[in-house]
Amino acid sequence: MQDNTKLNIAVIGASGAIGIALIKQLSALYAGATIHAFSRNELGPNVKNTINYVIDYANEASIEEAASIASKEAVIDMVIVATGVLHVDGIMPEKALRELSAEKFRYLFEVNTILPALIAKYFLPKLNRDNRAVFAVLSARVGSISDNQLGGWYAYRASKAALNMIIKNAAIEIGRRNKKSIIVGLHPGTVDSNLSKPFQGNVPDGKLFKADFSANNLLKVLENLTPEHSGRCFAWDGQEIEP
Repeated sequence: MQDNTKLNIAVIGASGAIGIALIKQLSALYAGATIHAFSRNELGPNVKNTINYVIDYANEASIEEAASIASKEAVIDMVIVATGVLHVDGIMPEKALRELSAEKFRYLFEVNTILPALIAKYFLPKLNRDNRAVFAVLSARVGSISDNQLGGWYAYRASKAALNMIIKNAAIEIGRRNKKSIIVGLHPGTVDSNLSKPFQGNVPDGKLFKADFSANNLLKVLENLTPEHSGRCFAWDGQEIEP
């Protein structure tokens, strides 16, 4: 039986609101685990059993090196990719076709789709094959085509829908040789963070979550998943999000 206190864990996107919350809770849950925290500009939280590293998301060699670092002493039992972008200076979600631009699509796909795919490329082969291993990526409900009733947000929706396809493909491929792997997307809900700040006025009462609340629920969801769930996307409350 797997000793959950000695897990080897990697969190990519360790300096964001959800990444920080996840690391703090993982550290508390698994006191004997080793947590490798990777972030782009600033180091993740200074908590016990966590080692912080800087990673260059724009450099594929840096991603490959991060996977080698995290797996140097042991195979990896859990990877959580907590990266993502909805808006930056000069780029906001589109409300109509006239607002589309190649620049927006390129940037959002680079961050929300291509980066997680490259992380998967290098981290998935490092997963534990003898015991249960998890690779989870933050996705979004708005990436569901069947759930889309409002339209808009073209580039963001498309980038997350494409991410969900990457997750499905990877689950099929890796599942052929790693029968105990679980590769899933996670929808954290609307979290009180820089990502959601411009849109919080439209969030219904009780649906704007603190990062700690979302992280706690996401980890509970992961605890209950089995290899049969691989390739799918789940919300913070455990409900599956249809493609």
